[in-house]
This record gives sequence, structure tokens and C-alpha cells, in this order.
Amino acid sequence: MKKSTFYTKLGALMLSTMLVAACSGQVNNDVGGGIQVQENGASNASGGAIESASDAADLAADGQSSVRAADAVTYDEDDLAVDWSEEGATRIDLNGTAIAVNGEGAAVEGGAVTISEGGLYVVSGTLADGQVIVDAPDDEVVRLVLDGVDLTSATSAPLYIKEADKVVLTLADGTSNTLSDAASYVYPDADTDEPSAAIYSKGDLTINGSGTLTVTANYNDGINGRDDVKLVSGTIVVQAADDGIVGKDLLSVKDASIKVVAAGDGLKSSNDSDASKGVIAITGGSFDIEAGNDAIQAETTLVIDDGTFAVLAGGGYTNGETKTEQMGGFPGGRMQSGEQTEATEEEESTESMKGLKAGVAVVVNGGSYTIDTADDALHSNGSVIVSGGQLAIASGDDGIHADAETAISGGTIQITNSYEGVEGERVTISGGELTIVATDDGINAASDSGQAERIAISGGYVSVNANGDGIDSNADIEMSGGTLIVNGPTGNNNGALDYDGTFTISGGTLVAAGSAGMAQATSDGSTQRTLAMTFSEVQAADTLVNVSDSAGNTVMSFAPSKAFQTIVISTPILAEGESYTLSTGGSSTGEAQDGLYSDGAYTGGQSIVTFELADLVTWLDESGVTTGGGMMGGMGGMGGMQDRGDMNGGPRGEGGMPPEGGMNGGPPGEGGVGAGPDGAPSEGMRPNGSGASQRGGADEQMMPDADNGAVMDDDADSASV
Repeated sequence: MKKSTFYTKLGALMLSTMLVAACSGQVNNDVGGGIQVQENGASNASGGAIESASDAADLAADGQSSVRAADAVTYDEDDLAVDWSEEGATRIDLNGTAIAVNGEGAAVEGGAVTISEGGLYVVSGTLADGQVIVDAPDDEVVRLVLDGVDLTSATSAPLYIKEADKVVLTLADGTSNTLSDAASYVYPDADTDEPSAAIYSKGDLTINGSGTLTVTANYNDGINGRDDVKLVSGTIVVQAADDGIVGKDLLSVKDASIKVVAAGDGLKSSNDSDASKGVIAITGGSFDIEAGNDAIQAETTLVIDDGTFAVLAGGGYTNGETKTEQMGGFPGGRMQSGEQTEATEEEESTESMKGLKAGVAVVVNGGSYTIDTADDALHSNGSVIVSGGQLAIASGDDGIHADAETAISGGTIQITNSYEGVEGERVTISGGELTIVATDDGINAASDSGQAERIAISGGYVSVNANGDGIDSNADIEMSGGTLIVNGPTGNNNGALDYDGTFTISGGTLVAAGSAGMAQATSDGSTQRTLAMTFSEVQAADTLVNVSDSAGNTVMSFAPSKAFQTIVISTPILAEGESYTLSTGGSSTGEAQDGLYSDGAYTGGQSIVTFELADLVTWLDESGVTTGGGMMGGMGGMGGMQDRGDMNGGPRGEGGMPPEGGMNGGPPGEGGVGAGPDGAPSEGMRPNGSGASQRGGADEQMMPDADNGAVMDDDADSASV
């Protein structure tokens, strides 16, 4: 029942965050066992119909879709029992090279002892070369207490659970227990490949207690359970030639202390044939994981409620693949379908070295994380959902990546190194505190699926320092609340804001500074006003920019951390018809966070321009309000592209970017698109909603030829993700 609730909530949350109308799809996709998406809609596990995304959103609003690890797993009385008594137990004593049994249910043959009945068994002592085998009826529970054990096998797994309903491995209080396997296993025939781990279980396995278990796996995996593996308590240390700890159907951790050094994956759940399995559920504990590949990897869902995590994957971010931005070019550079295929093929042929990874969803509700990865720190082929926790991330690739939805509603996330900070087909930020440093885009909404990529910010605090685009959507950006600070690129082939569709703002505080070459502001469809200033010269890093009203009250003071030539400011304080002054230099007595000052008095600056705010988007230069200006000078319409002349002058188009009109400052063609000789739009040119134009389909991005000014089709292989 508890698992049913978990999968219902997971399915509802995914539907609500992804805004997918289930009834419109030709899909029969069992999402984690709880939501069945079919032609006629969807239903949850309790039988209620979910016919659209709005239904799923209602579930989320009602608090019914809060996905918790505690809902994914049930710990029964056997799992939690750690007290035991010698009375009635069978003793198994390991005596160097021999084994002695005192009691019923176990027998010795050669160097192995086989437990054939359910019950309580207490094992202690040292065995240089031997094996403990559990082969009990599949409806009986075996309780195995390790009371100071040092067990080694020179030919196989030291602990092999062939059959039982469940084995509960209890680590006796105050004891240290060590299990080591062979570097190569001896099997009875060529068709046999089990066991394949130092602790190998074909039934459910639970580990509890307050002692310590150290597993050295020289052959393959450390602990591998082919059903459920539950780590309730105790200290577990694993060193493995391949994967550290595997629970095929379920791997859950309640409150254990776990240290894993693995050449392969650290923690793993691997069932890929049942959508309700392949789950990792963590409600607490401490984790120190060093993995050659993925640190924590779930085939379907990884959900974490709490815990302390130190994660190193693939040698850390300094071992990440060196990447260079391939496209640059016009705003909203769309991911090419050919490029996505190439990227997917490359990913499949490259070892995965991610931090927290899942096929369906990564859900982080809380905990403290230090994550250092050569590949993505958080990665899902479906959704990444963060509602709490403190995450310190250094990534050689993306900080957070979801193929579908990335949703952040709480927590503190600090990404100190990444290629792209946060990426998803749709990125939704409604709360939390997010700080991003990226060598390419800070936040990127992109895909090749044909879906409407979108970045939506309704709350929280976001600060971006990006060498590529600050925030980049292949379609739309929406902002209705929160704070967004962008220290954007210094190179003119990127922009602090970059979108193909529209950027509508109705609330919140926005400030974005960067280069002028690809500058965009918000769109005219907004309900909150924006000003966009383009300086005639590049301003030095840390130059304070102040906007004050006619009474001298500061609207905003911001000091970009990098050199900049444009700055975009939007705040609810900006009012139609009000007179404002933009100044640079000087100082503020306020307190700065990421360059944005709160409160305090501004003094000593130089007045650059005084202007009246009239339009929803007011473009400025040193001369005042302008319908043109800026380094792009009419990038938006691309009229006269083939005879663009210099990059200066030219009127801007609606809302968001240096808009209609020729690159050389000439007038736009009819309709604001590139004009032919008769003033009609040039063949194949069309506006994309922000003033920029494209030739043909969305997958063919227009790029100016740097040598002769001609328009060319950007090769699919040179697009940037």
C-alpha cells in the first residue's frame, strides 16, 4: 500500500511538473507503477482519473504528489530487530581452517557451512578459506548475526544466499566483521555465473545493527541482492572491483553509515524490466562514495529525504571532458536534431560518471551534499525535482540535467563549476537559492523533441555567472516572481538573456549584464516594465550601475562581476511615466549579494542618462531612449542582412532584442523580416517571435558569415546543446 502511494505521488508530480496532458498521448507507459498514461487519459493507483495536466497540478497543489522515500519502502519487524540472544540460537564458530556448528539448521561440508532452515544463527571467528551458504525455503526468514567475523573465500563469495524469503544480517554491537572474496571465481561449469559478489543474495537482504561490516570484493561487486536490499543501520564499508552495493529491485537506506570505493557504480538499483522496480530510496544516513562510474544510480527512480553525502564520481570535475561552445551565433540557438543524435551516440559510447542518476526521476527532498563529478552531478532521463537540501556541486559537465523537466522549489544549490549549470527541456524554479558558475550556459531549456522548451521562474533566488548565455531557452522564458541575477558573457557571440520565443515578465526582480553582441531584453507581452541600457563602450568589471527615480530614491544598484556593455533591469518598482536616472561608478552603503545591493544610500556616481519610462521595454543608450542602437543594430529583423555594413545603429524591434531593421542600421523590410528588393520578406525568412529570423524550419539556425556577411544555414553538427 505504501509503495502504491509512492508511485501515485511520483506519477502525479511528474505530470504536474511536466504539464503533460495525458489524454492527448498515444502512449501506454507505466510510470513507476502508479500512473498509467493511455489514450483515454490516466488514472492513479487509488482509481481516481487524471485526465489532464491540470488534474495532476491539482494533485500537487493538494499536497498529494509530494514524493518521499519513506513512501517507497516499508521496514517490517524483522528489518528493524537488532536485539538477539544466544538462547535458542544456532552457533557457527569459524576456527581458522575448520567450522563448528552447535545447534539445528546448519551443516558443514568441506570448507562451507550451509544454513537450510529459517531461524537465528550467530557466526563468529576467523576462516581463512571458506563460505557461508544460505539455502532455506523461500517462505522462511533467516536471521544471521555477525559477532566478530573474518571470513575469506579463495574461490567464490564468502556469503552466498541461494534461497530464502529474507536474510537479516545483524552486525553485533561493538564488533568488526570482514568478508573478502577471490579475485577470480571457480564455477562448476561454463554456464554458471552465480554468485558474482562478495555478498550475493537471490532473496531479500536486510543489514542492521550497530557493528561494522567491511567487504572487500576483488572479483566484481561488493554486495549484490537480486531482490530488495535494505540497509537499516550499522557501518558498512565496501571496496569493489566493480559496483559497490546493488539492490536489483530496490536499494533502500534508513540510517546506515556507508563508505564505498568502487571501480564501477557506487550504489545501484538495476531492474530495467519492471517500471515499479529499479528504485533507490534513502531516508537518512551518511554516505562517502567514490566511484569510477556513477556514484548513485537508479534504473527508474532515486528519491532522497535526508542524509549526508560526500560524492566523487569519475575522478571529479577536473577529470571531465573538455568542451567548447560550438555554435554561439544568433539568440536562441536551437538544438539540432542531428546534433542530439550525435550527442546521444557519444554518451552511449562513453562511460557514465555522474553523481545522482536515474532513468525516470531524481527527487531530492533534503540532505547535505558535496558532489564532485566528471559528468553531470544530478542527471535524469526524465525529471529532476529538488525541494530541499544543501547541495555543493562541482561538475565536469552539467550541474543538474534532466531530459524532460527540471523543477526546483527549495533548498540551497551552489554550482561552483559546470559546463551548463541547469538544463532541461523545461526548467521550473519556484523557490530555493541557486548559485551557478558555468563555462557555457547558466540555465538552458533545450531539446530536439519538438516540445515547447521553457524556463519559468516564479520564486526563489537565482544568481548566474556564465561564459555562454546566462539563461537560454529555445522557446520561451516566463518570470512571475523571485530574483534573477545574471552576470553574463563577455564575448559577443552569447547573451545574458537568450530566447527564441518570448520572455514575459509579470513579477520579480531581474538584472542581467553582459556583452552587447547578442543582447536581448524582455518581450512586449510582459506586464512588468523593463529597461535595457547599451553602453557605447565596454564597462569594467565591478562598475556600479545605479537607477534612481526623480526623487533620488534608488530603484536598483548592481555591480556586475565581469566586464559588460549591456544591462537589463526589471522590477515592480519601475512605473510608467516616471523619470529615472541611470548612473555609473560611485558607491553604495547597502549590503551586496552577488553584486546586487539591498537598501543603503548611493553616492558619488556619474549620471549617464535621464529618461522617462514609457514602453513596456525601454531601450537606452547615453543619448536617452532609443528605438535603435546597440552593437547588434537590427539583428532582430535581419533585413538587409546580405549588405549589413557595420554593427552599429539600426532600430530595435518589439520587446526583446535589437529588433527589426538591417544589420547596417537600415530600415526593416515589410513585416520586420529580411526584405527582398521589392520590400517583401526574403524567401524562407520568418520571424520567430522575438525579432530574430530563421530560414526554413526551427532546426536550421541562421548564422551570419563572418567573412562576407552572407546568411548561411548553420550545420547541424555545429550547434550547441
